[in-house]
Amino acid sequence: MASTVSFSPAKVQMLQATSCHGHAALGSSFAVPRTGPRPRSVAVRVSSEQEVRAPSGRSIEECEADAVAGKFPDPAPFVRPKAPEGTPQIRPLDMPKRPRRNRRSPALRAAFQETTISPANFVLPLFIHEGEEDTPIGAMPGCFRLGWQHGLLDEVYKARDVGVNSVVLFPKVPDALKTPTGEEAYNDNGLVPRTIRLLKDKFPGIIVYTDVALDPYSSDGHDGIVREDGVILNDETVYQLCKQAVSQARAGADVVSPSDMMDGRVGAIRAALDAEGFNDVSIMSYTAKYASSFYGPFREALDSNPRFGDKKTYQMNPANYREALLETAADEAEGADILLVKPGLPYLDIIRLLRDNSALPIAAYQVSGEYSMIKAGGALNMIDEEKVMMESLMCLRRSGADIILTYFARQAATVLCGMR
Repeated sequence: MASTVSFSPAKVQMLQATSCHGHAALGSSFAVPRTGPRPRSVAVRVSSEQEVRAPSGRSIEECEADAVAGKFPDPAPFVRPKAPEGTPQIRPLDMPKRPRRNRRSPALRAAFQETTISPANFVLPLFIHEGEEDTPIGAMPGCFRLGWQHGLLDEVYKARDVGVNSVVLFPKVPDALKTPTGEEAYNDNGLVPRTIRLLKDKFPGIIVYTDVALDPYSSDGHDGIVREDGVILNDETVYQLCKQAVSQARAGADVVSPSDMMDGRVGAIRAALDAEGFNDVSIMSYTAKYASSFYGPFREALDSNPRFGDKKTYQMNPANYREALLETAADEAEGADILLVKPGLPYLDIIRLLRDNSALPIAAYQVSGEYSMIKAGGALNMIDEEKVMMESLMCLRRSGADIILTYFARQAATVLCGMR
C-alpha cells in the first residue's frame, strides 16, 4: 500500500540530517533556517511494500494481466496411478466417510496426532550404591548400580542434556545396615539423603523423586515390619515410613513416593510432612501397585527379594480392576498429589481407569521386566528395539499417563531429540 506526501526541500534536508546524525542534527537544522524564495514541494512515495518483479523482469501488474487474459499453458492431463495387473475393476464403495484420508501423508498424520510424548514426560529411575565404581545389572542391560558421588552425576548430566530433568532414586543398602525394622531408612546421613543433597547442589533445577518403603532397608526384604508369624504390620510400618519421608524432605526431595501399599500411609505422611514445615513437598502415591511377576530384575538390582513368602497381602491382586478405584479414592482423600500405576504396559486399562476417575496427574511405571523383555527381544533381533521402545511409551501416554517412570528415559529422549 502506497501514498504520496508533500515535503519541502528544507524538510527533506532536515530528515536526512536526522537519519545520519541523530537528535543533535535535528536540533541543528532548526537552529539554521533556510532563507530565500519559497521552495517548491517535492513528492516522495512512501510505501510499506518493495517493488516486486518476476524473474523475467515483468511487473506484478503485467503478470496479472496475463492471468486475466488466460495466457498460460494448459495443465498436464490427469493420470491416475495404475493398480497392479489382476486388480479387479469395481465400482467404488459408496462411503462418505473414509478415515484413511487423514492418514495418507506424513504431514497429515502429524497434524492429527492425538498423543504426543517428550522428555519432560519421563522420570529416570537410578540405582545407587556406596561404591565408587558403576556395577552392571545383569538382568537389565544398559543399567548400573551407580556410585553416588561419580557415576550418578555423569548419568544425570547426560539425561539432562537430552531434556530429562526428573529422577527417582533407589538405593542398594549394605546388608550390615539392614534390620527387621529398617531404621536406616530415616538416617539423615544415609545413602539417599546424601545423594539428594549432592544432586541439589550440582543440578539445582532437577526434580528428585524418592522411594518410601522399608524393603531396601529390611533384613526380611519386605516393604513393612514383619511379625514373628509372618504378618506384615501396617500401622507400625506407617510410623517408620513417616520418619523416612521427613528425612528425605529434609535433604531436599521434591516428591516422596510411598510404594509400600500400607493402608493409610498417604494421610499419615502428609500430616508428618506438614508438621515439619514441608508443605510444598509432593506425594506421588503408588496407588495401584500390583503383586506382579514383572519386578524380578529390579529386585536383583537392589538385592531386595523377600527372605520368605511374597507381597500379596499388601500389593494388589493382578486379577482385580474395581479395587483400584478404592485405592484411588483413599489416596485422593488423604492428600496424594500424583497417582501411580505399576506395572505399566500390562495394566493400561488401570491407567485409563484412574485417568477417567481422577483429576490428579497420573504416573505409570514401566517396570524392570518390561524393560528387560524389550532389550532381550532387540538383542536377539526378534523386534526393532527402538521402535518397540517408543511405541510402548506412546501407549502409556495414550492410556492416560502424564509422566512415565522408565529405564528407557535417556535412550528415548535421545531419539526424540533426533526426531526434532
